[in-house]
Amino acid sequence: MRVRLDLLLDCPADAAWEALHSPAVFRQVSGPITTAESLEPGGFPDRWPGGEHRVRLRMLGVLPMGAQVIRLRDETLLDGTRVVHDEGGPISGAMTVVTYWHHRMAVSPNPLSPEARTRFHDTLEVRAGLLTPFAWLGFAVFWRLRGRAIARLATGWAAQFGPASVRGGGA
Repeated sequence: MRVRLDLLLDCPADAAWEALHSPAVFRQVSGPITTAESLEPGGFPDRWPGGEHRVRLRMLGVLPMGAQVIRLRDETLLDGTRVVHDEGGPISGAMTVVTYWHHRMAVSPNPLSPEARTRFHDTLEVRAGLLTPFAWLGFAVFWRLRGRAIARLATGWAAQFGPASVRGGGA
């Protein structure tokens, strides 16, 4: 089943793109419902490169949900839309009921104000066998709360991830 958000963010597309590669932003938009701890040596990097990144998740900071692999891959579509794919998924704990995970986050400049606003499409496809409708319901609620956090935080991304502060390297 699919959960989808379509938002218009108050920040340039380049800043949104950098934010999507930020473990700090990932933690901000996941909380307080879900907290994440890096399982990688040295903890979370400043910017996630492509590849695999392991995290431990907790609900409300206390209830163990298990570990998850975040497997990132970037793509640029013919129309210039940039997409971050996470094709990882749960590897331990309660979340392993999810048997398929594909999270896509797409950014493109808003044609009406390309320097100031970004079209953001956030899509999660999950499968959990007979439990899929229940998993979908939980993710749908989480995704709405996450969308509100993204929209709120995006107003500061131009300053945080703008041209003067963008870190090098690709994801």
